[in-house]
Amino acid sequence: MSDAITHYRQLRELTIDELAYVLLMLDHPISADALAEMERCARPVTVDDLVSIAYALDTTPAVLLSHIPIDMPDPEGPLATGLPSDIDQTELRAWLEGKTALDRQSRVSWWKERAGRLRVRSAHHEEQLQGAYAELRELGDLAVEEADAPPVQRLQWRIQDGEHALNQSEVALALTEHRLHSLRGDV
Repeated sequence: MSDAITHYRQLRELTIDELAYVLLMLDHPISADALAEMERCARPVTVDDLVSIAYALDTTPAVLLSHIPIDMPDPEGPLATGLPSDIDQTELRAWLEGKTALDRQSRVSWWKERAGRLRVRSAHHEEQLQGAYAELRELGDLAVEEADAPPVQRLQWRIQDGEHALNQSEVALALTEHRLHSLRGDV
């Protein structure tokens, strides 16, 4: 959680002193020294502190609790003591937000719903990409001759962005389906 406080404080471009001032204005005074200790894991964060800090940083307690630094290596065990060892950050956040339980059946249902949403997203990206390809085909030789023209460049960017979005959603879907099969015991 200490990294989460630092991350969201910096994201909001606040110094520790400024965050301490915001908390004071919210009637939950925490000194800058105490905040610095929290960020260094040298001081525990109470539930009241968590709620006030999350509000001051325009996020939620669940986001702060489920924050995992991008440069953190994959954990060898669970994200937190007592949790299933295969839970990931998105499922953890869903659980913290009360959107799922952590029993096997609930987890399978949550991953099935997630796979369904990703299938819809992939289909949407595919449809958008095919529309952009059709526009490019309609331009024909003009697209090659006028490749520097702003409308042609925007169309090329749309295609590039669409290919990237489609690729990302397909990778996410494949990973989700793999997790779903693992939970079901299919793998």
